[in-house]
Amino acid sequence: IVPQRPDTIAKSLAIGTPADGPFALRAIRSTGGQAVAVTDREIIEGIKLLARTEGIFAETAAGVTVATLKQLAEQEAFDPDEVVVAYVTGNGLKTTDAVLGHLTPVLSTDPTLRGFENALGRGVYRKAA
Repeated sequence: IVPQRPDTIAKSLAIGTPADGPFALRAIRSTGGQAVAVTDREIIEGIKLLARTEGIFAETAAGVTVATLKQLAEQEAFDPDEVVVAYVTGNGLKTTDAVLGHLTPVLSTDPTLRGFENALGRGVYRKAA
């Protein structure tokens, strides 16, 4: 394995000479597996997809996992009926700097129903008769 100088937002995976690199390559080759590379943009999209569909705010390494599975699904690398498990263990609060500027702005409001209505720009508040 030729050492690399990784440049990615997924800092926890940015290891130029992984200790288990030869083992990982043997496992991929001996099982007919695949190795996939994803871009930082795809990592962000993976984080957003997981948040939107599962309500999970995950760190960048999980964004890599989701982006990789999305790419493999698009390549039909596994059967659509096959059960696929994604291990997502890192909390997005560990890597907020990576997603700043890519997420919807937070809505602030007074902690009252009227404040909530004003923030949403709706008149859902009704006085009791």
